[in-house]
Amino acid sequence: DVGIWYIFHRVPTGQSEGQYPEGQAEHTPLGVFYNNRVHSNFKARGRVHFQAGLFIGKGVKTTRASAEDPREYLTVDNARFRPHQDADPEKPRVPAVIDGLIAFKNNDHGAWARGGDIIFRNSGFSDNGIGLTLASDGTFPTDEGSSLEVTRSIFVGESSNFGSQGGQNSYWGKGANGKYRTLPRNKTFPIRGFQIYDGPVRMAQCTFKKFTPTVDRYSSAIGFFMKNSWQISPQNNVSQILMEKSVGLKVFFGRSGQWFGNNDNDGDKTSIFHDLDGSVTGYSDTFIGRADNYLLRHPGCLTVPRWNGVMCTGKFAQLYIQARRPENLTLSIARAAYHSHPLWLQGVNRGAPYQQYQPVVMLEQAYIIQWDGRAPEDIILYPINFNRGDWLRVALCYPREAVFQVVADIYQRRTGTVHSVKHYVAAPSQASAFNGTGERLFYFDRASGYLFVHLQAHEARKGHSYCSQQGCERIKITAQMYPGDSWSCDPNPFPQRPAAAQRPVSQHPAGPCRACGAPQLAITSTPSVKYIKVQIQSLSRADIQNHLTSAFIKINDTVFLFNSHGIFFMVLDACSGAVVSRRHFDTVTGENAASAITDYVQTFIRERSLVLVCSREIADVEGSSEMSVFTRLGSAKPIVFHKEGSFAMLGYKGQAKPSWIKVLNHAGYQKAASLQHYVPLKLKEYQCPANTDESLKFTFSQNHSEHISAGPTAPRD
Repeated sequence: DVGIWYIFHRVPTGQSEGQYPEGQAEHTPLGVFYNNRVHSNFKARGRVHFQAGLFIGKGVKTTRASAEDPREYLTVDNARFRPHQDADPEKPRVPAVIDGLIAFKNNDHGAWARGGDIIFRNSGFSDNGIGLTLASDGTFPTDEGSSLEVTRSIFVGESSNFGSQGGQNSYWGKGANGKYRTLPRNKTFPIRGFQIYDGPVRMAQCTFKKFTPTVDRYSSAIGFFMKNSWQISPQNNVSQILMEKSVGLKVFFGRSGQWFGNNDNDGDKTSIFHDLDGSVTGYSDTFIGRADNYLLRHPGCLTVPRWNGVMCTGKFAQLYIQARRPENLTLSIARAAYHSHPLWLQGVNRGAPYQQYQPVVMLEQAYIIQWDGRAPEDIILYPINFNRGDWLRVALCYPREAVFQVVADIYQRRTGTVHSVKHYVAAPSQASAFNGTGERLFYFDRASGYLFVHLQAHEARKGHSYCSQQGCERIKITAQMYPGDSWSCDPNPFPQRPAAAQRPVSQHPAGPCRACGAPQLAITSTPSVKYIKVQIQSLSRADIQNHLTSAFIKINDTVFLFNSHGIFFMVLDACSGAVVSRRHFDTVTGENAASAITDYVQTFIRERSLVLVCSREIADVEGSSEMSVFTRLGSAKPIVFHKEGSFAMLGYKGQAKPSWIKVLNHAGYQKAASLQHYVPLKLKEYQCPANTDESLKFTFSQNHSEHISAGPTAPRD
């Protein structure tokens, strides 16, 4: 089920029993994790636990089975990894760095990590059900101020590694390109590259490729944990992201149906992240939430139906609500400007001593809270992720005869202590309760049944902390109510006003991002090796009859078009990647083309050369019954061209015969020859000189200028 699992024993067991204090494992720095692979981990049938290539999270039960807790000793249990210097939570955090992970063909997750400071970098995720999930905690991060991050990494939805039918993974079906391949769960499973859960998490300098939905399944670069009952932080953010053109769905918030259920849990409804620079949405400083969440909306938002999302500017935080007596109510919260579009939240702690709700809210707005029954006797409001001075106005529905005690304090979660207790005083009117003087006032309007309070953060918050260093500010409301009191309230007790004007999303388009995406072309187990991306597309007679006109060779982002009939060679230095020669051989009107090709390969192409060959409508090549010269470029046998067919080759001239050499020689009735590959430069087997220029400049050698028939097109994709 799991390839590599970091699991944490709160109390040492086995040979370590009694040797270390409680919590040592959860706080111990990870050490070195470098250049590992996890692949082909399969979700076993009938199992409900965890499936991932790499899993960081969970612990074990360290007590024996008993009547109170009959679970067996060492049963999987909850734990939170939060590494600190010397395993001491009072000392600075020490991030766990996952460097150079390659996760592919994992049936469920490529990797899952939950806990304190954890950083993935220089990693690759391909052909997984879900590439990577970063998760923090359900309500507050256990390690206050910590976060998780992925950077300088590549995510691929469906690669050219089609796999094979059979073995443990019985899921076999059509990929986005129509070809059969192994599938992660079954043909309907929603594929996601990066999955956001809890928070705060962030992603930077990452590239996404080949996430394309089909008629059977959704496939998105960025997605969210499905059937999520817990909170999602508006601090979750992305920046410097490159979505290649092969990404058909950048973001997806889910829809009711298979896998997503009703898509109606609290976390489903409140999903959100922040696009800092606009590299995902095209608009900088934009928050992306679910389309039907009117707590986020304003007239300047843009709806994206394919994402089931909405893009909005503004300031957002969270309102954390605890409710007691009773603990089984469903909460309705609405922004006054959109009071006819409330958000209904069920809470997550059914059967627990209190219920909790944690919606994302737009700051400096008025909100209305109601319930599907009489209001709880005890309600606590926490301003979460508020900066100093941020505020909300809140109206809570109660029976008309209720009597209140309202108290503010600061709760230090780590120690469980409370300080800075202040009692609220009843105000004579709603306006006076919101007068902005800083007085601690509340107002209860017996005519409407609404209690009005001004919720404001007075302490400074730093970094990714949900609360200030002094603790979490909160307002505690205790209501004395009587049986039979009516608790029905009108939808909106605030003055009728249109939604406040915010910056329109469309007025802040993001500019070009030259530094977006992973800096590497490919993530490999040899990160010191540089690569170039090569694509060769040939055309047959049938392609030209179907109005395709240009064969091409593409090197990284530079495209070289070929519009004439014949065979085309492009030669690169295998050490530097520089283009040193290009040559066209006309097989229609040219005389003795086979002899000319042989002479070119033997005489003009230097040793240590990458040789790229494509074709456009091959005719009869005079003297080409068998062209053995291609064996000098790595072909296993002489080449016989097919009339009206197509040919593509990625070859090498030199003493070595690299494993990446590829040859496609197709007949006219076959699909046109096409190759795509990441070619390594300056391998030891090439025997490159020590002073090789490694800057990949596609310049032409002046010594071979006679082979240049035309200039390349402008770079494009």
